[in-house]
Amino acid sequence: MMLKMNSEATAQLIQILEKTVSPDKNELEAAQNYLEHAAQTNLAEFLQTLSHILQHGGNSPVARMAASLQLKNNLTSKDQNIKAQYQARWLAFPEETRMYIKKNILGALGTENTRPSSAAQCVAYVAVAEIPVGQWPDLIPTLSANVTGPTSTEIMKEATLEAIGYICQEIEHDCLASQSNQILTAIVHGMRSGERSNYVRLAATTALLNSLEFTRANFQQDMERNYLMEVVCEATQSTDTQVRVAALQCLVKIMTLYYQYMETYMGQALFPITLEAMKSDIKEVALQGIEFWSNVSDEEVDLAIEESEAVEMGKPPARTSRYYAKGALQYLVPVVLTKLTKQEEFDDEDDWNPSKAAGVCLMLLATCCEEDIVPHVLPFVQQNIKSPDWRYRDAAVMAFGSILSGLHSSTLKPMVEQAMPTLIELMYDSSVAVRDTAAWAFGRICEIVPEAATNETYIKPLLESLLNGLKAEPRVAANVCWAFTGLAEASYDQAENQVEDGSQPETYILSRYFEYIVHSLLATTDRVDGAQANLRPAAYEALMEMVKNSPKDCYTVVQRATLIILDRLNQVLAMEQQIQSHSDRAQFNDLQSLLCATLQSVLRKMTPEDAPQISDTIMNALLQMFNSNSCKSGSVQEDAIMAVSTLVEVLGDGFIKYMPAFQPFLCMGLKNHAEYQVCCAAVGLTGDICRALKNKVLPYCDDIMRLLLENLSDNSVHRSVKPQILSTFGDVALSIGSDFKKYLDVVLHTLMQAAQAQVDTSDFDMVDWLNELREGIVEAYSGIIQGLKGEDNNTAVSVANLALLEPHIPVMAQFLTCISRDTSKQDKVLAGSAGLVGDLCSAFGPKVIPLLDIDPINELLTQGRRSRINKTKAVSNWASKEMRRYKATIANAASWEGTVYPLPTWASLQLEEVTSS
Repeated sequence: MMLKMNSEATAQLIQILEKTVSPDKNELEAAQNYLEHAAQTNLAEFLQTLSHILQHGGNSPVARMAASLQLKNNLTSKDQNIKAQYQARWLAFPEETRMYIKKNILGALGTENTRPSSAAQCVAYVAVAEIPVGQWPDLIPTLSANVTGPTSTEIMKEATLEAIGYICQEIEHDCLASQSNQILTAIVHGMRSGERSNYVRLAATTALLNSLEFTRANFQQDMERNYLMEVVCEATQSTDTQVRVAALQCLVKIMTLYYQYMETYMGQALFPITLEAMKSDIKEVALQGIEFWSNVSDEEVDLAIEESEAVEMGKPPARTSRYYAKGALQYLVPVVLTKLTKQEEFDDEDDWNPSKAAGVCLMLLATCCEEDIVPHVLPFVQQNIKSPDWRYRDAAVMAFGSILSGLHSSTLKPMVEQAMPTLIELMYDSSVAVRDTAAWAFGRICEIVPEAATNETYIKPLLESLLNGLKAEPRVAANVCWAFTGLAEASYDQAENQVEDGSQPETYILSRYFEYIVHSLLATTDRVDGAQANLRPAAYEALMEMVKNSPKDCYTVVQRATLIILDRLNQVLAMEQQIQSHSDRAQFNDLQSLLCATLQSVLRKMTPEDAPQISDTIMNALLQMFNSNSCKSGSVQEDAIMAVSTLVEVLGDGFIKYMPAFQPFLCMGLKNHAEYQVCCAAVGLTGDICRALKNKVLPYCDDIMRLLLENLSDNSVHRSVKPQILSTFGDVALSIGSDFKKYLDVVLHTLMQAAQAQVDTSDFDMVDWLNELREGIVEAYSGIIQGLKGEDNNTAVSVANLALLEPHIPVMAQFLTCISRDTSKQDKVLAGSAGLVGDLCSAFGPKVIPLLDIDPINELLTQGRRSRINKTKAVSNWASKEMRRYKATIANAASWEGTVYPLPTWASLQLEEVTSS
């Protein structure tokens, strides 16, 4: 239906749209204000007019592009919540309005003189809103006909295929599965070698790349798969680089999605095509060839893990490896090594090039093929490690470092020890690239074969070379920091293994150098070029690891480092008023976050006697941070909360003196729904405070519980926060014991509702979340039981308290049964569930046995006793013993027989993204 357009208003809007690219700032601002006002005044009419302007070929290209941009911006957003709101708003428009706009934007396809098509995006974003709810059913057939029709122009085919590509990229895959044949018909028609336009072939190949997830049914059919593979392989031979790259991208994705179907094509097509691509001098082509074999290696590593797990469970694996990487090693490795020698002299760390990709590919090949890779790489390393050409020296070091992760210790240790003198020498190389790679190789050595790095023969010259490297270019110094991070951990582990009781070692191999290393790292954090190559964060990270992994004889150095960090934090806070630019603010915030994180490391090393001496200074600085503008940045607020959490951990109930001043900032964190990481950290800190202060936290509990319950019932709070809130209920109950009774009803109702949660089991993220939720529930139940029971469950008070819980025991037993039957439950849920069984037995004795001594709960405990995790096994054994102990005195259980307890009414709380069973 054609709606009547006001020609004068349309002409005015065209003029405004043309001014959106004006170099005059005033004109540009006026145009933007006009468009915003038009959208707010009557959005439906505004979008209709925009679609008319886009569809009318007589309008200027600028006006048409600007119209499409305005249309698109009112149909979608990068923010998922806003995007959903826009889609709902679109679907609420009258049908005739939507039909008119759809007719215009569809009619605009193939009429534009600019690339890429603006109309294609508009079509796609309307489709993404409508197709999932069963609307616009004739769109895909229309688009397919646009491509395959005998009279379709080149620009029509190209624009239509772009629209198909955008739709496939944006929409949920299930929504298009039933139309995959029509989509593939259009795509294959555009990709075929007979198509004369490379623009059309490129659009078609890109569309295929975006559609591969929902074409699974087509790949399962031999004939259809053969034809698709033939078309894609033909496209990899295109003389047009963009088409060739897009086709290679398709092969990379196909190998990942459909590995099990590729055996037929590997020898005859995929291997020669991708090997040739790897050798190409065209950067984009070579990158895709390398990516293909990186993906093959990655996939085969996963398959090896799956096979190992299946063998342990006595089952055949669902999928098996074809060992393509291992079979192709002799051909692949020489090409990869050649690419390693093609480094850029002035390397941009953000530029991804074939040389960097080759290094990653070699690491993945080594992980996948393990010992088999050594004879293909080691001769290259030996031949080039002392080459006069820096590129070959650098490539040799890179190759050596890349293969370490795949080797067995029997091969690895002697090989690395033999190479140590040469690698140390290369830390002084004339080439910055070689020194950079050598420092990176030491980081790998410290991480993978630490005993070689801590060998007394090499430790002194190694440390000298690393300390010298801290003064080098930022890229070299950053890798040296990473090496120190690994070296600190390796040295401490070595000393700790020699202490029988697992206590803090008296000394270790770095002790005599510790003060100088810490001093050098502190100096590195203060370098004027610390913002380059991520050097400052790397130096602080190394400093944290040095402190964390320090023995007793380094404690005085840690004390001095603590005072330096505190002094720096106070200096930084004093600079708040001097900040003028956004970049200064960002650096200022980053520095505060780093200092907070470092403060946590040094605090954890403080003795109980020393911590209170500096806690006032630390807390004053942190309170100043909370009061500053910096805490408007979520990351700074989160890091400050984590620093407070460490202080609570160190001071225990001594933290009570700071609660009056800190409570407002704790509440501020709990209310920060916009930045859920901050809210999550605040919930975690709340639990820490409760555990540390015990019943001293009581005066603050009303505010804490109110905010926790509000967060649970607020759908705008991120779902990841909610399981932790449930767990915190258990911490509060444990802390205040009998005083928790005032919150008991609402909390138990909340837990009962949360226990009913079910999720889509095909969504792995939601399955993980459900496990976290259930872990939080069992922790809450256990905390409440233990808190109400108190130290002795035989007193009149504890008996009366526990009586309040008795009506809810059937709910808990039902919840444990539900967990037992869930095949996707994780070990932490298993441990928590076993703990809850033991707590119920311990608190209620024989009368609870009839509810718990049932097959699902017994099976749950059996699974726990068989767990490989010691904690789970120990808790399950304890719970099983509690069950057996009270089953022996089951006479009292008769008092439960025939008793029916009313289930509590549902709480009003709604958990987001959860459906009740």
